[in-house]
Amino acid sequence: MADTNEPTQAPTPPPETPTEAEAKGPSKNELKKRAKEAEKAKKAAEKAARQAELEAQKAAAEVDFAAEFYGKLPLNQSQSRPRQPRAKIADLNPNMDGQTVLLRARVQTSRAQGSKMVFLNLRQRTDSVQALLIIAPEKVSKQMLKWASSIQDESIVLVEGVVQKSPDIIKSATVGDVELHLSKIYLISGLTTRLPFTVEDAARPDAEIDASEDVQYKRVLLDTRLNNRVIDLRTITNQAIFRLQHAVGHLFRDYLESKGFIEIHSPKLQGAATESGASVFQVSYFKGKAFLAQSPQLAKQMAIAADFERVYEIGPVFRAEDSNTHRHMTEFIGLDLEMAIEEHYHEVMETLDDLFKTIFSGLRDKYKKEIDAVQRQFPAEEFKWREGPEGTLRFTFADAVDLLVADGVPREKLDDIDTENEKRLGRIVKAKYDIDYYIIDKFPMALRPFYTMPDPNDPTLSNSYDFFMRGEEILSGAQRIHDPDLLAENMIKKGVPPESMSFYLDAFKLGCPPHGGGGIGLERVLMLFLKLGNIRRASLFPRDPKRLEP
Repeated sequence: MADTNEPTQAPTPPPETPTEAEAKGPSKNELKKRAKEAEKAKKAAEKAARQAELEAQKAAAEVDFAAEFYGKLPLNQSQSRPRQPRAKIADLNPNMDGQTVLLRARVQTSRAQGSKMVFLNLRQRTDSVQALLIIAPEKVSKQMLKWASSIQDESIVLVEGVVQKSPDIIKSATVGDVELHLSKIYLISGLTTRLPFTVEDAARPDAEIDASEDVQYKRVLLDTRLNNRVIDLRTITNQAIFRLQHAVGHLFRDYLESKGFIEIHSPKLQGAATESGASVFQVSYFKGKAFLAQSPQLAKQMAIAADFERVYEIGPVFRAEDSNTHRHMTEFIGLDLEMAIEEHYHEVMETLDDLFKTIFSGLRDKYKKEIDAVQRQFPAEEFKWREGPEGTLRFTFADAVDLLVADGVPREKLDDIDTENEKRLGRIVKAKYDIDYYIIDKFPMALRPFYTMPDPNDPTLSNSYDFFMRGEEILSGAQRIHDPDLLAENMIKKGVPPESMSFYLDAFKLGCPPHGGGGIGLERVLMLFLKLGNIRRASLFPRDPKRLEP
């Protein structure tokens, strides 16, 4: 009998048989679904491949093929000296077409033309040229172009490029018949502060500003210029002005040396005033006091007493005059000379006259480019003087008074010819003779310093002269008193105690030949020759009663 607690075994179910639908395979819907999924997978794979390709291209593009052709150079500490020849913008010309040059310049202006080109105006002193940077495979990359277009105006760059003839004259550059196609550009020195004004604004003629209706150009005032003189001096106009200033000094020196003069260097600290003492700067000098020299007058005369015969000096002159005018400064450069005379003080006057005409003709003949550059900003009538056999126009102080009286000036106001009447006389001479340069001789003794020789026939007059340019005095000179007794007598008349300048009198007590000379203000000559309108424009860093900086 079986154990009733033993489980009974369940019967094994019969194997399942496939349905009719399963036996026929996947349905059409299922196949469509599978096809769509396969197509989707394929497109995803293709998209991934394309993305991978783009990423690869982007990665390749980020490797800048032109990286070595541009950028900021390391600080120049004279680490090396590769001695690469450098070009000057002034020397670039169509005959150099196709030549590769390397040069350092300032970026005066830059302008991006779309995303494929940058124009730069490069400047060296008085010369400028247009340069182009154009995208090119394996030469100029997009990164290089973008960097170059971000360079600030007035930065200093080192560039290399190919000189190419320009089909048309480029008016925005002084060298307009070529342009420079750049292949390399490096930053030497950038700006760390904002420009107070642009060099282009500083160089723009007033007439162009006044005539502009559509464009509001900025007018840069003289005070603003002088407060930021370094930027102002970068203009092509100022570069030309100071080349011309150099030229005046060079012509002055060359002429005098050809006539047997030697250059001297006198002290600028003196124990006594050169003339009246009313317009000198007093400075402390250890436990005493000293004066800044008004001129090298005393030293020049003592050099003649020491048998130097003919001397000249180019140096600073100090005048403590509170004159805030267009033609006065408290410090300027004096061109001074002194020479022994054989018979007559007109020997000195004629030497000075010949000197001036040599300077005028030298500027006109050798520095036309610089004069033209100045006249683009400061248009002026050409300076005129007599060059023919009739010689320079000369007349006496009395003649000058008569000319002014005939023009309507009351005679009683002409004991001295003031600045206003000086200019009026200049207009009279210009209208009558069509010249800007002339000489007035025989000034009243009362108007001249104590060391001036009196006229032998009329002691109220002196053997003295002034030279004029465009109606303004640019030289004062005379025969000097070389006799110690007459000199002491004249010092007393002028209120100068002889004992206060005993060292000076002693020079004449030891014997001194007859002599004469003159002093010229360098900046005033330049201002009047170029008709700049203000002497401060002819001074590198002008000093006047209100300005000691920069």
